[in-house]
Parts: sequence; C-alpha cells; structure tokens
Amino acid sequence: MALKIKVYNQEALDAGEMQLSPKVFGVKANSALVHQAVVTQMANERKVIAHTKTRNEVRGGGKKPWAQKGTGRARHGSSRSPIWKGGGVTFGPRNDRNFKMRINKKMKQSAMFMVLSDKVASNHLIILDKLAVSEFKTKVFNKILTGLEKKVISPLNEAAAPAKKTAMNLTSQTKAKAKEKQPVSKRSLLIIVDKSDEKLSYSAKNLPGVELINLNNINIVDLLKYRELILTKKAVEKITERYDR
Repeated sequence: MALKIKVYNQEALDAGEMQLSPKVFGVKANSALVHQAVVTQMANERKVIAHTKTRNEVRGGGKKPWAQKGTGRARHGSSRSPIWKGGGVTFGPRNDRNFKMRINKKMKQSAMFMVLSDKVASNHLIILDKLAVSEFKTKVFNKILTGLEKKVISPLNEAAAPAKKTAMNLTSQTKAKAKEKQPVSKRSLLIIVDKSDEKLSYSAKNLPGVELINLNNINIVDLLKYRELILTKKAVEKITERYDR
C-alpha cells in the first residue's frame, strides 16, 4: 500500500499530494543496523591528525653524547632516544593508522530507508513541488524557509506532539512567564534537491542550522543530524526510481 503525503510550494501553500514508495519510505526500523551504518560512515570520514616521530625521524642525535666508559654516567648512544627529553616517542599515534570500515551495500541502503521512513512517520518530512531562487540572495532564501517553518513545519510538529495534560489551572500571567522560559527551538533543516544549483547553494551556505545538498550526496549521518527534512518532488521521484526496483 502506497503512502500519501502532502506537497507544498515555496509559498507554503498546498500543492496537492504525492504517493511515496513503501519500499523506501515505509520501512520498519532496526536501530542496530542504523547504528552500524552511522559508525561506518563516520569512521570512513575520520581524518588522522595526531602524529608522533620515532627516534629515526627526530632531527639530530647523530653524535654519541659521551664516551661509553669512564664518565660514571649511564651509557647512551643518541640524544634522540625515547628516554631523552626531545627524543622520539615510543608507541605514539601515527598518521598511517587506518580506521576504514566496510558495510554491505544493501545494508547501507536499508539503514537509509529506515531513517527516511522515520522522518515520514514523525511528520518531519516536507515535500516541495520545486525549490528555486532567481538571484544569489540569502535574504530571499531565508524568507522561503521562514514561511515554511511558520505555515507548515510548526503545525506538523504540534500535531505530532502528544497532548500534555496539566494537573493545575494556570493563570494567564503564569502561562506567559512559562512561555518566556521555554527554550527557543533552533533551526535544524536538511534540504535535498535533485541536482546542484549554484544560486541555492550560495543563498543557503550562510544560514545557521541549514544544510543544502544534492541527491548524489545524500547520507545517513546528515539525515539523522537535522531534525526537519525538505525534499523536492523531483528528488523523491529520483530516489524512488533509483531504489524501488
């Protein structure tokens, strides 16, 4: 049975409905598999920075510090020995360490489908008929996102949240104070378009809490990192065409 979801335009107005493939957007979650996929991706993206030199790589130390016998001191052959200050490091971190991990291709795809399905189930997926800006302007793009947040995202989140029952009746003054103390929800938006768009990328790159990528760069870490997911209709169609076989 196909899933149906509303489609909106850039002005946050209703633009019809769209059917989602249950093979991609209706998959039962497996937390262990999702965790494995996340750990694998993060390990493969890890950059090895820490690097220490061994006694062979430290500069100097070619001359024997003092004679082997007759000085009354311990024998030493090089000042670059690990037991000397400024010498090499024994068993220190090296930049040739390999943190690469592997995961089966189908397992990786299944984990991504689970995260996409969770976005649908929790009302954190928004589909737009198209997304485009006519100029390189952050202000214009931010206006589009603000409209979507007010008219689409906030109502969906409120509908998904369970009703909270309070035991005591609060006065209007107390309610106002409680509202002031509530933390402001930070923007957390991942936007995925079907292909690269220079104007969109330029307009979105300076907005905090907003990440815009094309379909070729879709990954499970970004899907989990951001609370709201915005997909264009063409992106959904291409995802379905690519994976629903």
